Amino acid sequence: MHLRIQGKDGKLRYLPLYPGTAEVVDGYLKAAGYGADAQGALFRPVKNNRHDDPRTSITADGAYKILAGYAAALNIDVAGVKPHALRATAATNALEHEADIAKVQEWLGYANIATTRIYDRRKMRPEDSPTFKVVY
Repeated sequence: MHLRIQGKDGKLRYLPLYPGTAEVVDGYLKAAGYGADAQGALFRPVKNNRHDDPRTSITADGAYKILAGYAAALNIDVAGVKPHALRATAATNALEHEADIAKVQEWLGYANIATTRIYDRRKMRPEDSPTFKVVY
């Protein structure tokens, strides 16, 4: 299974969906009543939702409000944290677990690999320094 992602400037890409996540997404779509709509937005606004246009997706502010609501329920302070932090964490985590940086670039939808390198924290770990790689 894949997710069809429409990014900035209408860029379209397809991302593989982890099987366990596919089951959760399928359950969500059925519960939300979107199960038969493969073309519509995955996350749609609840308030002021125009049911005649399923392409309408939640805004960045709407995503932040959802994030803040979950964090508040868990007593986590999210002051200053934006949904982009979740994206950055996912990219950093993938790179730290040996994902190919070019694949992460594609996953994030960046045109330039230099933008992806911002998330590459591996060079900050002392144990990854050439100092620790030399064998005498």
